[in-house]
Amino acid sequence: MENLQSKLILSNGVKMPWLGLGVFKVEEGPELVQAVKAAIKNGYRLIDTAAIYGNEAGVGQGIQESIRETGLKREDLFITSKVWNDGLNYEDTIKAFRVSLEKLGLDYLDLYLIHWPGVEQYKEAWKALEDLYKQGLIRAIGVSNFQVHHLEDLAKISEIKPMLNQVEHHPKLTQQDLRKYAKENGIQLQAWSPLMQGQLLDHSLLEEIAEKHGKAVAQVIIRWNLQSGIATIPKSTKEHRIVANGDVFDFQLSAEDMEAIDALNENLRVGPDPDTFNF
Repeated sequence: MENLQSKLILSNGVKMPWLGLGVFKVEEGPELVQAVKAAIKNGYRLIDTAAIYGNEAGVGQGIQESIRETGLKREDLFITSKVWNDGLNYEDTIKAFRVSLEKLGLDYLDLYLIHWPGVEQYKEAWKALEDLYKQGLIRAIGVSNFQVHHLEDLAKISEIKPMLNQVEHHPKLTQQDLRKYAKENGIQLQAWSPLMQGQLLDHSLLEEIAEKHGKAVAQVIIRWNLQSGIATIPKSTKEHRIVANGDVFDFQLSAEDMEAIDALNENLRVGPDPDTFNF
């Protein structure tokens, strides 16, 4: 991990940037387009969106304008979207994927995820993702917010293993059991809400570690995720914060730092519980 273009390798051999930009709760409009463009201009290559965010068209506009203005090619970027809970039968998943592709203005996606496990229908959705993957329309397929038991159930009926599981992950929710299962089964974890929606930015221990390294608390948390082997997609629309969130490759947390941050775990969520959240 040397810079924002540094990549990990998914189980199918596809290379994915460790760090990317998330756009959850960023509405369509100029702010969104400029955030995507600012991220790409400043070295980001991974942009993560979802159907339910209602902003795929703006993300697509930011991507197209960035390609024109920077000279980058489509294949230089890694674009993720997700199918929502209302489209988890086979046909609806195929349809949802094509709508996302059209809104983004792309010919393929680098990664497509089932957004939440919901109820048993995610098994139908997975079959659709497998078929889209075989057709070459998606370079990698995965899930989001899946617990160990969801992954175990999916393994019983799947032909292709999920390559990635995107989950809430931060110092108050370290997901140790899920991390262990993912490592044993070749599933890459990716953290959403790595900063716990800003709730950790004034934590005394994290401030102490940040001061020691001459960094901001947000940068320490992002670095902790990366050193834990977890890809990360912090969200911001402000260019200076986007730049700061990406400035995490010039320092390293010690083993003591890592253990101290791990010890902050309280199994505390800021998002919904995957076992109870359906729509």
